[in-house]
Amino acid sequence: MAEVPFIAIEGPIGIGKTSLAKRLSDQFNFHLLKEIVEENPFLGKFYDDIDEWSFQTEMFFLCNRYKQLEDIEKKYLLKQKAVIADYHISKNMIFAKRTLQADKFEKYEQIYHILTADMPVPNMMIYLHASLDTILERIKMRGREIEQNIKASYLAQLAQDYETYMNEFEIMHPNIPVIRINGDQLDYVKNQNDLEYIIHEVQKQLQTFQVAPK
Repeated sequence: MAEVPFIAIEGPIGIGKTSLAKRLSDQFNFHLLKEIVEENPFLGKFYDDIDEWSFQTEMFFLCNRYKQLEDIEKKYLLKQKAVIADYHISKNMIFAKRTLQADKFEKYEQIYHILTADMPVPNMMIYLHASLDTILERIKMRGREIEQNIKASYLAQLAQDYETYMNEFEIMHPNIPVIRINGDQLDYVKNQNDLEYIIHEVQKQLQTFQVAPK
């Protein structure tokens, strides 16, 4: 039996992960897994004072993503039903390394590895990246009030962190295909041809999978 597709979309804040995940979910009739963001009660405080609220914020995200993946595994993946997610749980480490002080990061890392030791791992990644100007424009366009205090310097650092992480990911996981999408060049929300290009790239990778109905 071939692996059931479990696709994760990753990239910096505001890059368009959820928008793309929705479109691909509709196209391929895969279950859509969306991360919990605005429900995080610490997020607004985090953007105002990262040092003070980073640990609470990251722990909330970690626990919720752990629960989501646990449910997804039982309800879909183990039943050979494909899933597409607008995040990869390893993003927690990208943010934690950037925001947590050394002593708190050490504690967080231990908890992270305990929780994720037997979690399902995506077998395809879509990595969205773009310039800081594009990221800032998209954050402004979607108009989440909670994100209006994000500093451009933080977003720039985060974008670089993602680039470093994805380069390392491809080295560490050579058997997991990574589709890289340049958000400066492709706008799959406004341009149908751009969306069809991405669908085609995903379809090529899906040819190795055996997909069960949703």
